[in-house]
Amino acid sequence: MNAVSRFLDSDLFYSFRRTPSAVISAVVAAVIILGAAAAPWVAPYNPFDLASLDLMDAFNPPAFMDEGSLAHPFGTDDQGRDVLSAILYGARVSLVVGVSATAFALTVGVLVGLLAGYAGGTVDAVLMRIADIQLTFPSILIALLIDGVARAALPREVHDQLAIVVVIVAIGISDWPRFARTVRGSALVERNKEYVLAARVIGISPARIMLTHVLPNVLGPLLVLATLNLGLAILSEATLSFLGVGVPPTQPSLGTLIRIGNDFLFSGEWWIALFPGLALVAMVLSVNLLGDWLRDALNPRLR
Repeated sequence: MNAVSRFLDSDLFYSFRRTPSAVISAVVAAVIILGAAAAPWVAPYNPFDLASLDLMDAFNPPAFMDEGSLAHPFGTDDQGRDVLSAILYGARVSLVVGVSATAFALTVGVLVGLLAGYAGGTVDAVLMRIADIQLTFPSILIALLIDGVARAALPREVHDQLAIVVVIVAIGISDWPRFARTVRGSALVERNKEYVLAARVIGISPARIMLTHVLPNVLGPLLVLATLNLGLAILSEATLSFLGVGVPPTQPSLGTLIRIGNDFLFSGEWWIALFPGLALVAMVLSVNLLGDWLRDALNPRLR
């Protein structure tokens, strides 16, 4: 309770309450996350239970149209799946991939950045040149390359089972240089401060100095970067799934639902692509707006 009280009295929470865009974004993000997490309980149907699908219900329009029904508020797709239920289940996959890929990139980037910034010299030069080379390629291209290598190296059955893991690793590997460069810059500043020099004098190991002394002082920028990168990771996963190289069709994400709806976009069944697209926009926009607010709130120059 003391921690909660301190947070409610903090400048960060005061800034949050005084920023309408942050409050609205937090509400939207919370609704999407809770809806996705509770999809098995709140979704009207299980859209991936083949036994419950009826092709006679295919292409039903949304409830607000003349031929629509309240049983399917957002309509149905070409297989009779309820679009609202598919969005809730698809958002789960998008969030899991986005959060996991961001956590993977954060872990790799922090370790590389701390090592480069604290060690300096040749180690710093080699690691940062690797990061610079990777940054010259678009992230989606690196993710496509890694996914293609995994498809070629693994048997099809194994790849289908590990498809989500492959996508997480592919997106994470493409995004770690951003975290590494941020941590490295902060570590270069912190390593020459008195508390670090004092820790060296009393014999604390370099690994402990980096993790317990230097890392806590770079958590602010890392938190902001992770929040902004989460939106990019979700978009990267949606792009890969839209191109047909992301998660398997048996576990579709929002990107997969948009790709399916795109096939019927010009034949009149626009709702199949529109509503998953709006859900993706709301998810990414709310996360990005929260990241923008957090960046301003944690910037001491703007206080």
